Amino acid sequence: MIAEGQTAPDFTLPATGGTSLTLSALRPARVCLYFYPRDNTPGCTLEAQEFSALAAEFAAHDCRILGISKDSARTHEGFCQRQGLTITLLSDKDGDTCEAYGVWAEKKMYGKTHMGIRRSTLLIGGDGVVLRVWPEVSPRGHAAEVLAALKARAY
Repeated sequence: MIAEGQTAPDFTLPATGGTSLTLSALRPARVCLYFYPRDNTPGCTLEAQEFSALAAEFAAHDCRILGISKDSARTHEGFCQRQGLTITLLSDKDGDTCEAYGVWAEKKMYGKTHMGIRRSTLLIGGDGVVLRVWPEVSPRGHAAEVLAALKARAY
């Protein structure tokens, strides 16, 4: 997994709203980049709703919220509409960005091993350097935890 102090790998991915987004084009804004397994699942829905609810506070600290999964851009659009999400979701259908960030990993569920996205979050500074990493997070309350760190450290 990418570590604090490293430069965040750049990417260009399809985004909600029918556009593409390039990470480096957001500079000098900070970015809260969170990886999640799948749209329309209970934990992923909760996490996305909590980030959406706090989006204005993140914006007040010059921080954009981006969620990435391997779901298609079309699936992301439906997810946003059904759940009233206001954040930008990105489609990493081929998994290259997940691989670059080290979040595509072996997981165990119900005694079976499979590959999947490890739910993780990175706070990236306006210069593209990773300021903080949250590996393997729990969805409930995580958005507030990231916002509190952003406020407390004044990155």
